[in-house]
Amino acid sequence: MLIAMKITEFLEELGSNSPAPGGGSISALAGALGGALTAMVCRLTVGSGKYAEVETEVTALLAEADALSGVLTRYVDADTEAFNKVMAAYKLPKATEAEKLDRSAAIQQAMMYATNLPLEVAACCLKVLTMAVRILAIGNSNAASDAAVAGLMAHAGLHGALYNVKINLGSIKAPGFQQEIQTKMDLIIKEDERLHSELIAVAGKVIG
Repeated sequence: MLIAMKITEFLEELGSNSPAPGGGSISALAGALGGALTAMVCRLTVGSGKYAEVETEVTALLAEADALSGVLTRYVDADTEAFNKVMAAYKLPKATEAEKLDRSAAIQQAMMYATNLPLEVAACCLKVLTMAVRILAIGNSNAASDAAVAGLMAHAGLHGALYNVKINLGSIKAPGFQQEIQTKMDLIIKEDERLHSELIAVAGKVIG
């Protein structure tokens, strides 16, 4: 498993000539890091008398941040597995017409899976960004820069994941599926733009 590697081992594998892990796994990792940083700021806020008024809200944020970081961590390996499924489908035999049809169907199925997965990564990153913005505004001000970095990591992971959605979507021959995915992407992008602007504005006020 990629996620079980030491950081140096992971970086070595990432920098090799193997196409996976690639941008999809890194996008999931960026989101997971953002989630973990968000959780850290929550933990540095909970239990402090100075922030007693937001204790209940921050406790709820902490639980969600931990959960999302765990989900995104699993997606680091899942993205590479999705890529491998696509490659396996392309390697299916195509000597006969029946084999060609089966291969084509397998490729489309694998591509749809490889499109839905980074879309889910993007959706999770959007949730992390939402929480990072909130904890930046109400959390321990001594960890404000950490909350801001958490939001930036989620923002980067979101856009990285959407690039993977887009590059896979072009290979799918189902117009209905393409439209459905595009609609979901548009909604995610719109909300990300709003939250990213808010992150920068709040960071400017809290950090300077």
